[in-house]
Amino acid sequence: MDVEALHVALQQSFSPDANVRDPAEKTIKNLKYVPGATTMLIQVTNEKQVQYEVRQAAAIQLKNICKEAWVERVSALTGAPLFTTDADGNKKAPVVLSDEDKTVVKKGLVDTLLNEPDKSIRDLLAETLHTAAVHDYPENWPDLLPLLLNTIRAEGAIESSAPNTAEQALRVHNALLALRKLVKRYEYKSKEQRGPLNEIVTQSFPLLLPLSQRLSTPEEHSLEAALMLKQMLKIFWSSTQFYLPSVSPDQIQPWFDVLHSVLAKPLPEASTGQEPVNQPITIEERNAWPWWKVKKWSVQIMSRLFSRYGMPSYAEDEVKEFAKFFSQNIAPRFLGPVCETLNLRPSGQFCTDRVLHLCLAYVDLAVELAPTYKMLKPHLDFLLYKVCFPTMCLAKDDVDMFENDPHEFVHRENSPLADFYDPRMSAITLMTDLVRHRGMDVTQNLLVYLTEIVQRYTATTDESQRNHIEKDGALLAFGSLSEFLLSKKKYSTQLEGLLVTSVFPDFNSPIGFLRYRACWIVQRFCAVTWTDDGSNLRTLIQLILQRLSDPALPVQIEASKALRFLIEIDGAEETLLPVLPQLLTEYFRIMNEIGNDEVVAALQVIIDKFGDHIEPHAVALVTQLSTAFSNYCDAGDEDDDAAMAAAQCLECIATVLKGVCERPDLYAHLEPTLVPLVVRILGNDGEYIEYLEYALDILTFLTYFPETISVQLWEAFPLIYTAFDQYAFDYLNMMVVPLENFMSKGPQHFLSSSTADGVKYIDLIFNMVAKTVGEERSSESECRKALSLFMSVLLNCKGHIDSYISIINDITLAKLGQQVSAEIPLTRIACFQVLGAALFYNPLLQLQELEKRGVTQQVFSQWLNDSEKMERWLPRKLTVLGLTTILQLPTASIPASLSVSLAQVIAAAVKITAIMKEDSEKKDDGEDDDVLEDDAGNQEDEDEDDEYGFAEDEDVTNEDDEAYMEALNKLSGSGNDISRFLVGDDWDADDDDDDDDYASPIDQVDQLVFLSDTLKAAFQREPEVYQQVQAALPPETVTQFQQLTATADAQKANDAQAA
Repeated sequence: MDVEALHVALQQSFSPDANVRDPAEKTIKNLKYVPGATTMLIQVTNEKQVQYEVRQAAAIQLKNICKEAWVERVSALTGAPLFTTDADGNKKAPVVLSDEDKTVVKKGLVDTLLNEPDKSIRDLLAETLHTAAVHDYPENWPDLLPLLLNTIRAEGAIESSAPNTAEQALRVHNALLALRKLVKRYEYKSKEQRGPLNEIVTQSFPLLLPLSQRLSTPEEHSLEAALMLKQMLKIFWSSTQFYLPSVSPDQIQPWFDVLHSVLAKPLPEASTGQEPVNQPITIEERNAWPWWKVKKWSVQIMSRLFSRYGMPSYAEDEVKEFAKFFSQNIAPRFLGPVCETLNLRPSGQFCTDRVLHLCLAYVDLAVELAPTYKMLKPHLDFLLYKVCFPTMCLAKDDVDMFENDPHEFVHRENSPLADFYDPRMSAITLMTDLVRHRGMDVTQNLLVYLTEIVQRYTATTDESQRNHIEKDGALLAFGSLSEFLLSKKKYSTQLEGLLVTSVFPDFNSPIGFLRYRACWIVQRFCAVTWTDDGSNLRTLIQLILQRLSDPALPVQIEASKALRFLIEIDGAEETLLPVLPQLLTEYFRIMNEIGNDEVVAALQVIIDKFGDHIEPHAVALVTQLSTAFSNYCDAGDEDDDAAMAAAQCLECIATVLKGVCERPDLYAHLEPTLVPLVVRILGNDGEYIEYLEYALDILTFLTYFPETISVQLWEAFPLIYTAFDQYAFDYLNMMVVPLENFMSKGPQHFLSSSTADGVKYIDLIFNMVAKTVGEERSSESECRKALSLFMSVLLNCKGHIDSYISIINDITLAKLGQQVSAEIPLTRIACFQVLGAALFYNPLLQLQELEKRGVTQQVFSQWLNDSEKMERWLPRKLTVLGLTTILQLPTASIPASLSVSLAQVIAAAVKITAIMKEDSEKKDDGEDDDVLEDDAGNQEDEDEDDEYGFAEDEDVTNEDDEAYMEALNKLSGSGNDISRFLVGDDWDADDDDDDDDYASPIDQVDQLVFLSDTLKAAFQREPEVYQQVQAALPPETVTQFQQLTATADAQKANDAQAA
């Protein structure tokens, strides 16, 4: 293939004629196998005379090939190469670009990128450069940084002025874009891995700073200047957002001057004719205008630096000096342009939502720092009543969306990302933080202001004269302050009156968004104490029930969410129970209208609350939820709300199953609906992996509570293994319980069944254990879970798996050997559980396996030592049963290496049995049920008067924040350290203690009786031997055993009498 043929293929791929298009697409798909294809793609992309769409397609293919073939692609799980398929469906080894191709690509890529004027193609080329840099810079691409910096230096005319031609500006901008992609390569690296980034900063910042200073002067207004500034600020962001480069305050101060100048730059309307000219008119175009983008990056950088270094007491030791410099000099100075920016909208000028959001976030941080708060204090009325409150109020576009696009309104109001971009959320946060931290200066005046609004609204009887937007904003403010108001007796006693007089009437308001707000605020104040005879609560519930069928969808959604909170209030159940069938019908109607996880979560709370009354509705509920799940899944990957609602449907199904668990016969009526659902999720090559956890929960219910497992349900067994083996290795912990249930409820079916390929089910289990225990990335918790599968096989398949005992020992003893010196004994104990089960299965066979490996003495010595550290009943019981079973053998059959230790074996078994007996008696007596009294209700509200927060000369401090920062600052920066911090120090602790739910044949074996009967039989069988053993026992052990035997005899007598 030559360049001309490639050009033709790319061109034909746009043909509407499938006979022309399909062969072209096939050719393009196989390009990665063609030597030199990347070079030809660069040539096509670089040729400006070629049709734009063809150039863009060439850039896309170049990006895709480099991403796939720059290095060999391997499985993250196994490290094996990932095979690909060509256009004909043939399986091929992963393709890797040759070194020659890579060299040509790297040179041609930079040259093409530097001269590319089109944004779309430029971005594609920059992404390709990032891919190459990830793998090759700096070792195999050392000239990249010098090339980019030389371009900036030469074209940017740094020594004299800013770039003075469009061509120069383009090359500088594109070099900066490439530099940003290079810097981004290290943006999230730990300190130890940031060496190349520090070198980039050292070489580039002295070059970028003077250019930034010239482009940010009041006289510079060109769009080219804004575009270059934006890239330089993005480079600064990527270099500093997590760690500061090693520079002094004097060196970084000029950068703050640039940021200050950029944010302070006036951006007049286009109609004024003032520079910079031609500001767009539409909001979408304004948001994308380079000068507004520059402002966004300026305040985003400063907000991040403020959050990290604004409080010197929270800063790491190595940056404390910088933090002091920042908090005393930089943060206060930047407040000026921030507040000027916040004044744009109140003064009738434009400001993008993103810039407004970030400026409010900066002020919120300034509230906590004493020097900046002192500057803010004279302007609190401006901030609260001219900025925050108007920002919180609905805009005209919001009302239009509520009325004409309710689905989008619901999506936006429930978006988890709103905190990161919505200025309404940052205004609410600033208002609530002012009340929490600086209450003495704002709280009383703010509450008076909000109260006057709702009173004025109530006093205006003419609906057309009422300010509905203002009323909605006031209720939003009250609701946002709910936690504070409810915690203060001074205010909490007034909230019932506020709801009755100012919220109840809005449930029947002709204004839809006020009905919506009424349903919302009820959720915020569900903890209000109702002082009447219950009529207000009944009235409120009836009002909410009416709004479930409101003509406005957002109101229905909010009403359905409100019931979730009201249902927990004393007295609510009596009102809701009589209408439960209609209530469920309304919820499913709303769920069919829109996918919203909070609606399904509310339904789940109702089902849980009325669990005793769910039985008649169980089949219908599960059917409806399954249908809703399927509908949400079919909505497509783009609908995040539907995806979350689908997951919530599965959780809700599990709640129904929990509610009817005492009627396991009902499960048979639910299986025809649930088995296909579970099979769909487990199959399909991981397409539904985000729902796998919920499917396994459902499967656990279906396999645990019924007495038997249906043939249809067994279909899921091999699918669990397939999921584990192909895409869900990390879900092992959740797979073990249903697998153990299968073995426990149907051991014969388990042993006799095979997959369609002829692999026995028991072999699937052994493959899972071997893969987990042998995989380096498996956590010890996962290894313990996997080993428990061996235990279950041994306990449930007694007498049928002799041929598997050897491999069980191979894997278990190898793991035990790895863990013999481990400080935490949990994995060793899991190994001893397996060995105890193996002894209980067949003591002679198991001892032969240990002897064959010559490890009998070592294993039992370690076992007896670790038995002292066993705290859970299952390892204790299996230790007692395993050790005691040895005593069923004639002593001649016991290996000599163990027979000399029989006294220690018996002593350990007796001691553990006595401990278990004592624990059981404590539990029966309720001694373990000591519940600490919650003395919160018995305390006077000590902070009743502590509503004023901090004085203006005090920094806001918080013990939780201090502890968090202290822990964060102690991190080494390694990935392991950070992961342990994020998930908690005890992330690998034995937190999956599910012994109480574990079911197996040993449930029918009382360890006390078993020990007593076995030892009695041993004494009768070989009295001389066991008299010698008894003589070697400590006297307290003999006494303890006599007491246990007496208890066992009494227990057997009682059981016989009861029978």
